[in-house]
Amino acid sequence: MSDKITVLVADDNNDFTATLSSYLEKEEQIDIIGIAKDGNEAYDMAVELKPDILLLDIIMPHLDGLGVLEKLFETQLEKRPLCIILSAVGQDKITQRAITLGAQYYIVKPFDINVLIKRMKELKNYQPSQFKNTFVSREIKSQYIDIAPDKKKNQENLEALVTNVIHEVGVPAHIKGYQYLREAIMMVIKDTDVINQITKQLYPEIAGRYHTTPSRVERAIRHAIEVAWGRRRTKHSRKYFWLYSICSKR
Repeated sequence: MSDKITVLVADDNNDFTATLSSYLEKEEQIDIIGIAKDGNEAYDMAVELKPDILLLDIIMPHLDGLGVLEKLFETQLEKRPLCIILSAVGQDKITQRAITLGAQYYIVKPFDINVLIKRMKELKNYQPSQFKNTFVSREIKSQYIDIAPDKKKNQENLEALVTNVIHEVGVPAHIKGYQYLREAIMMVIKDTDVINQITKQLYPEIAGRYHTTPSRVERAIRHAIEVAWGRRRTKHSRKYFWLYSICSKR
């Protein structure tokens, strides 16, 4: 049992985790010790279960994959899991941020399961530095996800598209305003009338989803924008206008 690679899977897509688990369970060297459905659960289980490898999605409820990496990065752990990102988001800024936060591999969905298993076995005897984050390799696409105009309202594509832009603008993934801002943008894309009812509908709906108050949602979103603006990414400032244009179209 001690020779097996213990694995924690973190992804909110039930079909994906079921399919992935069915393949990994056939491998004698691999032992799946847990499945997390959101970012907060992924972090808690990673700390408690101490897996050898964490298979982590970028887009998840409550706390996304980058947020999980940031929390693990800031936590003093006796055993830090090796992280492999499995995500539909292939935008270069996000992959670079994930690698900076300690991810050993970044693999874009869809992928060859045999390649993933090979990478996991290669990491078995890998020893990361105790003082800085390093990485072995990454298998990524160096561009935004190519999403056809007629498919941008698909839930998965929509989240990927919005996540691409929010990260490039510079909103940190671990602050509350990040999640609220992403929810707000997606709500407006799906129903542009919501933009005219920000305080009466948009903030209250987001507050209900996250069990908080509308005023806290508003403050968190304002804070997220202020933080991003304070980073002074001048060449990306046009993305603010892009976000506005998204919110103004169906």
